[in-house]
Amino acid sequence: MDKGLKEQAENLFSELGMNMTTAMNVFVRQSVRQGGIPFEITLSRPNAETLAAMREIEDMRSGRMPKQSMSVTDFAESMGG
Repeated sequence: MDKGLKEQAENLFSELGMNMTTAMNVFVRQSVRQGGIPFEITLSRPNAETLAAMREIEDMRSGRMPKQSMSVTDFAESMGG
């Protein structure tokens, strides 16, 4: 384990009133109880709205879509304000 990561973990567990061994025992016991890792492990993926916004920005940058300017008032109105 990376030395810095281990130190951060030890500090965290100490604040929680336990050492690394106790924390690992908690993790393993919970894993056995749940029949797997006791937390969700996922890839960080943007949602559909974020993906669409990213594509729109890329289209603007590449010239496939003209940049649209908007006044502050128009922006506020589009945001419901």
